[in-house]
Amino acid sequence: MIFNFNTYIPFNMNVHFIAIGGAAMHNLAIALHLKGYNVTGSDDEIFDPAKSRLAKYGLLPKEQGWHPERITNDLDAIVLGMHARIDNPELLRAQELGLKIYSYPEYL
Repeated sequence: MIFNFNTYIPFNMNVHFIAIGGAAMHNLAIALHLKGYNVTGSDDEIFDPAKSRLAKYGLLPKEQGWHPERITNDLDAIVLGMHARIDNPELLRAQELGLKIYSYPEYL
């Protein structure tokens, strides 16, 4: 049996991107979405081309801003963007819940 690691997903991963609108962040979010991951995200400002690309794949947040109530124990990972501050309410909630938090390079 030949195993294809490019298409294997052990289970439906739930990944949330804090600052999803970044140049690298939105591309990673889209790539994971295309692999079958459940992707959510937030940002205080999202500009094109990230905005239109996220919208194309159904990943554009409905509201801009930070929403700590959306950070739950159902998330398998948080990917933290570079412009998210240390006092970001979503980051604080993720830390409170003991979720796995990765920087962009760590997640790669």
